[in-house]
Amino acid sequence: MAKSPKPKPRAWQRMLSGRRLDLINPSPVDIEIADIAHGLARVARWNGQTHGEHAFSVAQHSLLVLEIVRINHPSASTSEQTAALLHDAPEYVVGDMISPFKALIGPDYKAVEERLLSAIHLRFGLSAVTPADWRKKIKAADSIAAFLEATSLAGFSADEAERYFCKPGTIAISKGLIEPMPPRIAEARFLATFARLDQSPTILPTSAGEKAGA
Repeated sequence: MAKSPKPKPRAWQRMLSGRRLDLINPSPVDIEIADIAHGLARVARWNGQTHGEHAFSVAQHSLLVLEIVRINHPSASTSEQTAALLHDAPEYVVGDMISPFKALIGPDYKAVEERLLSAIHLRFGLSAVTPADWRKKIKAADSIAAFLEATSLAGFSADEAERYFCKPGTIAISKGLIEPMPPRIAEARFLATFARLDQSPTILPTSAGEKAGA
């Protein structure tokens, strides 16, 4: 008797909103900012190897990067600031892989992240691909944030962090932004910051069944 064909592995994740997000072909319709904020507030930077009662979350890191962008580029447009806030948004699905592990597994993960980020951008009214010049500015802010986190939270010396991340110079960030927050606080601040920036079109489900992921 012939064996039944093996079912295809599941390539989607169900979100608390009820959405089912396909990692192979992510649709903007299946992306909700509440899911992003909830997930990022519970994903730890540095694999959780940080000081403090709470993990330093990707949601909080995203707020830090946005603040650095605003300091370094005070004329940044709303869409540019939104792109900075959402620069790590795919990690609400795939998690935050540390750089050494990314180097170990090669570039395949990047294609997944890029597809997710493009869908996220389209959902919130941004260009599918961040323009190269602005992407470079976000990356520079991300490196400064990594330096600050590494030296304040993750046990790196300044010399070591400078070697792997950057030499940030003098930058004054908001008091408490580098101190790990409880997930519910990080989630609420991420959502509030996004709400102040949001200019995206509203995407409504075609039916209640679609929203429930039926």
